[in-house]
Amino acid sequence: MTGGPLVLGLDVGGTTSRVLLADLDGRVLATATGAGGNPVSHGGATAARHVLAALRTALAEVDPARVTAGVIGLAGGQITGPTLDQVWPAAGLLTTPHLVSDLELAYAAGTAGPAGSVLLSGTGAAAAQCRDFEPVRIADGHGWLLGDRGSGFWLGRAAVTAALAANDRGELDGLAARVVTALAGPLPAGPGTRAAVIAAVHADAPVRLARLAPLVLAAATAGDPAARRLVERAADHLLDSLTAVRPADSALPVVLAGGVLSPGSPLCTSVRARIAARWPDAPLSHTGNTAGAAAWLAARRLGRTDGALHARLTA
Repeated sequence: MTGGPLVLGLDVGGTTSRVLLADLDGRVLATATGAGGNPVSHGGATAARHVLAALRTALAEVDPARVTAGVIGLAGGQITGPTLDQVWPAAGLLTTPHLVSDLELAYAAGTAGPAGSVLLSGTGAAAAQCRDFEPVRIADGHGWLLGDRGSGFWLGRAAVTAALAANDRGELDGLAARVVTALAGPLPAGPGTRAAVIAAVHADAPVRLARLAPLVLAAATAGDPAARRLVERAADHLLDSLTAVRPADSALPVVLAGGVLSPGSPLCTSVRARIAARWPDAPLSHTGNTAGAAAWLAARRLGRTDGALHARLTA
C-alpha cells in the first residue's frame, strides 16, 4: 500500500448516496454522488448496487486498501445495514465502515462538540439528544403513519386536509387552490374536485405527500395565511419533540437538519425563534456536508478529534 491512510464517509439516503474520500489532514481526494441506497426504499440488491457504483467512482484513482476507517450514515441502519455488507469487499476495501444513524450523522455535520441536540425535519422528523455524537434520547422519528410531526410529510398531509375542508366550504383559493392544482389540475370547488384529490392521494405512496411541503413553504413566504398557520403548527410540533429530549437549562449546541429546516425557510425561521426563546444561550447551527461529517467521524475513530479537521470536511 502506497501513500498515507485515508478515511471514507458515506451518507446513504433514499434518494441520493454521497461519498467523500479524504486524508487525515482534511484534504478531500474524491467525492461521488449516486442513486439512493437505502435498502428499505429500494430493496437490498438494488441498494447495494447503487452504493457500490458511487463507491467505485470515489475510489477510482486511489488504492482502496489505503482506506483505514470509514463511517456510513443510514436511516434505519441497525435493521438494514447488514444488507450492504457485501459492498465493501466488492469495492476493494479492507475495512468495514462503521454504521451510524442519520441523526448521529446530522448532528456531527453541524458541530464538532460531542454533546448537544439535533432537530431534523425532512421527509420525516425527529429530535435527539447526543452524547459523544451518539443519540442517547430520541423523540418522534416514528414514520409517517405514527408520527413525524412537523415534517415534510406532515406539512403535505395537513395541506391536503385543509384543501379538502376548503373545497367542502366552496372556498377554493390561496393555498387550497395550489394544492388541488398540484394533485389534480386547476379545478373549481365541488364534488368532482373532492373525488379527484382523494383519488390522486390514494394512488401514490403516502410518504409522497412530502412533495407538497415546498409548496406550503413558498405560500407561507408569500404571506398566505393558511400556509402560515400550518408552518406555525409544524414549528410547535418540532419544538415539542426537541423539548422532550433536551434539558430545560441546557446551553449545549442545537443542530438543525433536513431540507424542510433549510436556512431561510419560514419553518426554519419560526423554529429558530422558538429555540432562542427557550434556550437563549444555546449555539444554533445547520448541518454542513454530511458525507464529510461521516469522514470526520471515521477520522475520530483514528484519534483525530480537532475542530479544524471537522471544519474542512464539513464545509
